[in-house]
Amino acid sequence: PWDMPSSVLTEKFLDTSLHALPGNALSGIEIYSRETWSKQERVSSDDVVFSLIDTPRSSPTTRVAEDRAMIIRVLQRVVDANNQTIAVLEGGILLNKNFKIVDEIRDLVYVEGSLLEGSWGTVTVFLDDVRISTNVPSADKTRALGTRVSAEVRKSVLEQGETWIASAFVVNDWYISAYEPILDVAGKKVGMLYAGYLQEPYRLALQKGIALISAMLIGGSLLAIAAAVHGAQSMFKPVEAIARVIRATALGERRRIGKIDSADEIGELAGQFDYMLDTLEQNQSRIENDAMQLEEKVHSRTAELEQQNHRLQESILLVHETRQRLAMAEKLAALGQLTAGVAHEINNPTAVILGNMDILIEEIGEARSSVEVEIDLIIAQVYRIRSITDRLLQYSRPGSDSSQLEMLGQAGFVGENPQIRTNNVQPVERLNAVSPSGAKPILDINQAIKDSLHLVSHELDSKSIGLELNCGVIVNVAVDLQEFQQVLVNLITNAIDAVEQEGRIWVSTGSDESFVWFEVKDDGVGIEEGDLQRVFDPFFTRGKERGTGLGLSVSYGIVSRYEGQIEVESRLRKGTVFTVIFPASDVLNEAGQTASSDLESA
Repeated sequence: PWDMPSSVLTEKFLDTSLHALPGNALSGIEIYSRETWSKQERVSSDDVVFSLIDTPRSSPTTRVAEDRAMIIRVLQRVVDANNQTIAVLEGGILLNKNFKIVDEIRDLVYVEGSLLEGSWGTVTVFLDDVRISTNVPSADKTRALGTRVSAEVRKSVLEQGETWIASAFVVNDWYISAYEPILDVAGKKVGMLYAGYLQEPYRLALQKGIALISAMLIGGSLLAIAAAVHGAQSMFKPVEAIARVIRATALGERRRIGKIDSADEIGELAGQFDYMLDTLEQNQSRIENDAMQLEEKVHSRTAELEQQNHRLQESILLVHETRQRLAMAEKLAALGQLTAGVAHEINNPTAVILGNMDILIEEIGEARSSVEVEIDLIIAQVYRIRSITDRLLQYSRPGSDSSQLEMLGQAGFVGENPQIRTNNVQPVERLNAVSPSGAKPILDINQAIKDSLHLVSHELDSKSIGLELNCGVIVNVAVDLQEFQQVLVNLITNAIDAVEQEGRIWVSTGSDESFVWFEVKDDGVGIEEGDLQRVFDPFFTRGKERGTGLGLSVSYGIVSRYEGQIEVESRLRKGTVFTVIFPASDVLNEAGQTASSDLESA
């Protein structure tokens, strides 16, 4: 009353090219869905469907039941006398819960006496990885229907199509197992056929065999050792005596073998061994005496070498420092010769500016009060220019004493116009006072920095640069104000050139008992590592739209004349820090004091 199920077997059977098949029959494995097998009158859900049971070592799954049926299906043509098909005979065997098949296969493979006592054979038919017919017992001794194969077997057999012959975990114990894939008519892997037997009795038998063999080997070895020891005792007694002497000698004891009751080669060996020990003792004594004499000589020579090495290191450091100073002196001398002519030419227009300022002051009369600060600032900067040019001329005066030139320049500047004031700050003579001894001008660099910042304020404003001043607790320093301003303005101008719009500059000061320092730090582009050794060279400049490359070299010369140091640290795209260090005002060298006395006499 119903058509043949649509499947690969049906299609192959109905193909007319298959008329020549032997016996006009075709068979194979097919998987029926619930819809297909439910059309069979004699098949019920009790025969096919069962719940899946959680099984150790199986692959994870979300399925809870198996409702498909595995069928061995046969199609047979019924032909007449002319070999024409007049009907089709269809038959099939349901493998789900078909225990007769697996039991017959088990009895056929594992005949009585073929397995060890305590082991039993098992056979299973799998649909995919689920046991649909089996005689493998579960924990409650029933057939393990609905349990699933282990993950490693599934991967090897179902996914890779291989045959598994090895130990495998089956339901709840280990079995010597064989699996091979079951293929349907289309060649698709739809299940597995398994046969195996319990492994535990064989493991126990193997362990018993190993234990028995081990016991036999140990017993035989003990007997052989006993016989060997008994036979060797008489032979090895002289050897043991020699061994005892050797051990004692190794511990530093003086012991000899002496005469032994043996006239064979071992007895001769004992006598020669005593003679060798006597000889070694004599040689050891001579070696110890020689070693003591050698150690004394080595100690003496080592001390001499250490002294020579220390003096050599000091000489190398002195040569290196002298070479650096000579190189910088040559550069500054060349710079002085070049700038001498320029300094002389600058002095002429500064004299004209001062003269015209006097005329301008007289002309404006009483109106001067409204611009008095600006007038004082102009005059102060003109005198600063003249002071700078005077100091530049020092580079072109070989053999002159820099300390004396410094004193003359400072004394002349302070005496010319003591009333000059900077932008709303303390008078210059207060910042640049002369010490009681008259040796050098004493400067409060915190106040000097505050009064000097207005000189660069317009450049800071043009790039919207923020400048932060951090003044520490410091002592005064013996430095001329104008030269100090020249160094400070040079460093801040370089920092302005290095930072971008809305960058940051930090100026900070500090001191200890011997030194006073100030620091100019920026967050600009930084200096390449290869250029750090050249930043103080005259005319060296890199990446600046303005400038001649003289600012840092002149600043270096000024700081050096005051027995100070200028240091630089920089990282690309991180910023640069210049640190200027001066001796404190009470740390005056003898040369400066002598120069001051000469100035007072003059």
